[in-house]
Amino acid sequence: MGKSKIKTFYNTIKYLKPVQIYYRLYYFIRNRFFKKSYKKQLSDGYFNLDWNDFIVYSNTYLGNNSFTFLNLSKDFENNIDWNFEEYGKLWSFNLNYFDFLNQTNIYVEDALKLIKDYISNDEVLKDGKTSYPISLRGINWVKFLSKHTVLDKDIDQNLYNHYQILLFNPEYHLLGNHLLENGFAFLFGGYYFKDEILYKQAVKILKIELKEQVLKDGGHFELSPMYHQTMLFRVLDCIQLIKLNVWKNDDLLLFLESTALKMQSWLKEVTFDNGDIPMVNDSSYSIAPTTEDLLNYGKQLGLPINQVKLSDSGYRMIKNKKYELFIDVGNVGAKYQPAHVHSDTFNFVFYYRNTPIVVDRGVSTYEKNEIRNKERSTDSHNTVKIGEIEQTEVWGGFRVANRAKVIELIEEGNSIQARHDGYKKINLFHTRKFELEEDSIKIIDKISKNNNYSQIAHFHFHPQINKILIKGNHVELLNENIKFVFSGGLIKIEKENYDYACGFNQVLKAEKIKVYFKTNLISNIKI
Repeated sequence: MGKSKIKTFYNTIKYLKPVQIYYRLYYFIRNRFFKKSYKKQLSDGYFNLDWNDFIVYSNTYLGNNSFTFLNLSKDFENNIDWNFEEYGKLWSFNLNYFDFLNQTNIYVEDALKLIKDYISNDEVLKDGKTSYPISLRGINWVKFLSKHTVLDKDIDQNLYNHYQILLFNPEYHLLGNHLLENGFAFLFGGYYFKDEILYKQAVKILKIELKEQVLKDGGHFELSPMYHQTMLFRVLDCIQLIKLNVWKNDDLLLFLESTALKMQSWLKEVTFDNGDIPMVNDSSYSIAPTTEDLLNYGKQLGLPINQVKLSDSGYRMIKNKKYELFIDVGNVGAKYQPAHVHSDTFNFVFYYRNTPIVVDRGVSTYEKNEIRNKERSTDSHNTVKIGEIEQTEVWGGFRVANRAKVIELIEEGNSIQARHDGYKKINLFHTRKFELEEDSIKIIDKISKNNNYSQIAHFHFHPQINKILIKGNHVELLNENIKFVFSGGLIKIEKENYDYACGFNQVLKAEKIKVYFKTNLISNIKI
């Protein structure tokens, strides 16, 4: 390993919590040298739960052993390979989640056949026996078995065995949304089996992690609106579980309700009026329940929607009669778990009359390849890149080393100004100011001093923006009647194509502009 790689590795692990390092070492040694049986005989005396589905699941099981996940389909014909990895790790995980048990058009007989086939392959399962898939599958099996009043000792025993694996392998080495999913699963398992050990583990994880992971303004600390939707979905599910099934009488329900109130208020605030969420950090289409569905779910559970002022999540949403502007002036989320972070400080998303104009390109893959590296990089976002330096050093698919820090934030009147130190290694600092008017948005970029690097401001347009004219110092969107006028230290404007992610493994060709400038640039979006 070279010096630069050692430095990158050090700048990555120095942010980890001691508990993460401890459990990485503990699990490595234990699993390598000690074999443990996770089979525990299930006792009698428990019953199915009451359950209602308020969220419609996507149709991912197509019948006859055929599945579609992440916009990729596979027909297994006679024998399902539950370890199938030809389409990548995330596809394999989705196969093992069993979300399809709760889609509306699956027959109970077919669902049970899939479960029993899975059980028959238990000895050879790989990804399916890791903690994250066990967590999601556990919730899905409990929902399905409960709402269809299925009583099958073999299924329950297998489910219970997998809960024992999870009990001894909670994801403390990862923390973040992974450990939260473990906690949600423990709650469902505890209620389903009336198991005190599973329940105590659920309470411990949920109370500690939700307090830490849900910020003061209600945002989930990994700062992905998509993952926020998923985590809110789980919290709402837990609230329904406790309300419909009388078993415990403690303060967990009140705690979950207060958490959900904050989370749904934040989500409503950052969602565009047409229902879209900003596709920032690791966010993608058709993965999580929509904001509308989640807010309706909360309403069914008696949870009001309150107004919230965006603060410590680092996001801001400005709305008027003509446009909506989403701005990122925050730091890297979850310092010790930045797996879903992008290099996107001072990124913004701009909608005009409910139509996306300037967008985040989103993500199309979780595979550790050049596409993922590109989608996480600085020049894939609507911000400024200096030379070949990344504001935040993203690497290895889900790793982050040095990261930009916002060292100044001034919000007054109709302006927001911030400065970050992501380029301090070359002794430069980037300041961006947004000046907001009814008919215009002025973006002022300043680099701290003259230098020999190239400064480029990037603007990514939605694929439907297909008539872009560069004319002197301005760019016209002909169909939308919007003009971008550039001044200050403008050098030149270039147009190029990029791949806009409209889902996993699915992209559309779109256009962006690159604006080269010297030290200062004024970008005036005239509506």
